[in-house]
Amino acid sequence: MLAAMAQAAPDKPCVIDDRPGGSARMLTYSQFNSTVNRLANGLLDLGVRPGEHIMWLGQNSLEVTAIVHAARKVGLVSVPLNYRLTDDEAVFVINDSDAVVVYADVAYAEMLERLQPRLDSVRHVVIFGGPGPVDDHGRPVGISGGQLAEIDMLGAPGEPVLPDTFGDSESTEVKDRVMIYTSGTTGNPKGAVRSSTGGTDQRIAMVQLLGYTPDDVYITCGPLYHSGPGGFAALAFAMGQTVVVQHKFDAEDWLRLIDTYKCTSTFAAPTPIRMVCNLGEEVKARYDRSSMQKMVANAAPWPFALKEAYVEDFPPESLWEVYGSTEMGVNTVLEPADQMRKPGSCGKPAPLVELALFDDDRNLITEANVPGELFVRSSSMFETYHKAQAKFDADDHQGWHTVGDVAYRDDEGFYFICDRKKDMIISGGMNIYPAEIESALEAHPEVFEVAVIGVESEQWGEDVLAVVVAEPGSNLDAAGVESYAREHLAGYKVPRRIEFVDEIPKTGSNKILKRDLRQQFA
Repeated sequence: MLAAMAQAAPDKPCVIDDRPGGSARMLTYSQFNSTVNRLANGLLDLGVRPGEHIMWLGQNSLEVTAIVHAARKVGLVSVPLNYRLTDDEAVFVINDSDAVVVYADVAYAEMLERLQPRLDSVRHVVIFGGPGPVDDHGRPVGISGGQLAEIDMLGAPGEPVLPDTFGDSESTEVKDRVMIYTSGTTGNPKGAVRSSTGGTDQRIAMVQLLGYTPDDVYITCGPLYHSGPGGFAALAFAMGQTVVVQHKFDAEDWLRLIDTYKCTSTFAAPTPIRMVCNLGEEVKARYDRSSMQKMVANAAPWPFALKEAYVEDFPPESLWEVYGSTEMGVNTVLEPADQMRKPGSCGKPAPLVELALFDDDRNLITEANVPGELFVRSSSMFETYHKAQAKFDADDHQGWHTVGDVAYRDDEGFYFICDRKKDMIISGGMNIYPAEIESALEAHPEVFEVAVIGVESEQWGEDVLAVVVAEPGSNLDAAGVESYAREHLAGYKVPRRIEFVDEIPKTGSNKILKRDLRQQFA
């Protein structure tokens, strides 16, 4: 696809890496294709071969987008690594992935040097963005002798040739595969293996529904190692769009990039957009936001109060919402016209996706407004868990798969996610879904963010505990939260405990780590 675009529109801007205080780097499709070919051949010079795994590590950058394309051309399985992991977490993922090469931003060179003695299968650590660490004799530590790190990302004279393995029939079955590790909100992350060639008809239907065109300009709003921002960026490249990568999220700088490059689409978790909407009116007024046409809300539920704030600052017709997962892709879509009239809904089934609700005995639920575990069946389903085929098989229910979310369907066919099955609270024999309480409390004008968990109770089995981050400068206290909750929730859903914190722990993809909260407040 990249080579085709380089021929069809060689001078069209492909990737823009524009960071505060520095000069913007831009590659056209022709330049980017040349860079990717050079990088792919550099990988082959290291001895890697189709079917092997390459892990990449770094904040959003031109180089990160290039390695994903280079891996595809060589037929490698591309595996992103969350750069926010601790040493022990990173070692687990790298070893579990069977990566033979780690391609990393120089910012993480010292960490990788520290980890190298513990890595099982890694043959080369390749650093980009500057010189990596050296030993006492000035020799590179852990860096390939081929000095792949010194490849000029802005292109060099001459047209690099396609890598030798490109089009090799023996590598066809491994070409275009990626493996993305799940967030690990309940335990060690698992590598979900998928082929980007699966579900083509489904992707085409999604493109038509959202109205994407090659003229769109996609801007990142989250780390590309996460399946959402990375997946929608991949879709942008496939359509020949221009992709603007923000190296590290900053709310005002994100508005600057939208204004500068007239960005039209993005994919965003609630946290960064909350930061954008919370900027002062005088700050927001400096930047034109009218170009935004397709804001895809996902990664975690957007509270209704946040949606209301968003449509005040951006074109209301731009707000879409999708529900999905790393394993199963996009499963539902809530269109702009339904955002305000269906609060709390994640929409109807995405094109060519089948949804079903089952009770605990695996009986199909056909009635409206009856909660059940949500199962999905589609052509874009992931293929397996790496080294965990048994887990994949155990989760298979006659072709249906689930990530454990509980939902119900209303009489118009709109789905509402209650919560993760594992997060449901049973207090006094009543089923309580934290997401409902979180949505209600986040509508409080002095609540910035809230997470609700169940904690052990001798009297009730579990008590509802709300962990609250107040707006800066707020004098909100537990009594104020409880009073507000009683106005908006049934009595048995009102939190019995309320704790205030400065920050709620999250994964790199902005999903709340409720297991950490349970440990903290047990």
